[in-house]
Amino acid sequence: MSDATPASESDFLAVMAEVCSPVTVVTSIEDGQPRGSTVSSFASLSLRPPMVVVALGESSKLLAGLRRTRRFGVNILASDQDGVARRFAGRGGDKFRDVSWTETDGLPRLHDAIGWIVCRVDAFVAGGDHVLVPGVVERAVAEPGAPLAYHRRTYGTHSESVRPVR
Repeated sequence: MSDATPASESDFLAVMAEVCSPVTVVTSIEDGQPRGSTVSSFASLSLRPPMVVVALGESSKLLAGLRRTRRFGVNILASDQDGVARRFAGRGGDKFRDVSWTETDGLPRLHDAIGWIVCRVDAFVAGGDHVLVPGVVERAVAEPGAPLAYHRRTYGTHSESVRPVR
């Protein structure tokens, strides 16, 4: 274990604001009640087997529910869904009110999202004030469209590269 002093929170937040992040809404259903939160800490983890990972705050109601249900959905938001991202980023209230969704694969699937991933929880891994939740992908559906991204504390979308990625 290192004796190095961690970076200040303000320095860390400043550098992380420079990272372009995907914007997703992670969902679950518990006792017939839909739950969801905006999550930008989302990434592909493995191809064999297909896995993703999300990071949820350790005091999150969604995390508490996932510990019981062991399943979650990842809705990858489209570039015009910033209002949905803001709604699900808030605390309390009925986040699903006035949001178009259906129950698909036993989980809340938001309409117009450009991606839908159904996961079975593989583990819960403590990481500071968050918990990493790797999930084995049971279903993955891609829809055409531009993704919503978060950069410099602002929602937007990515622009195509000047040079093709090879």
